[in-house]
Amino acid sequence: MNDMSGGFAIDAAVAANLRLLQGVDVKLTVEIGSTTLSLRELLALGESSVIELDRKAGELLDVLVNGTLIGRGEVVTVGERYGVKMTELVSPEKRG
Repeated sequence: MNDMSGGFAIDAAVAANLRLLQGVDVKLTVEIGSTTLSLRELLALGESSVIELDRKAGELLDVLVNGTLIGRGEVVTVGERYGVKMTELVSPEKRG
């Protein structure tokens, strides 16, 4: 088998593996921000409490798949639900 046909065999195997994985469910999470609270502050929270997050209004939101950052986006509405419009994808090399 020469290098050219070996490359085709590898490409076909990768494509077959990707087809197998397409039906696997993953959890997509959108993170709008975070903060650190003391236990005292946490226990003092009530229904009208406001928690300030570490993000400014209008900043892009982090989009994570199974806890791994894959991109950033902005909030949109889809009918009566919220959605995320992807505006930036993170390259696999820069994912943490």
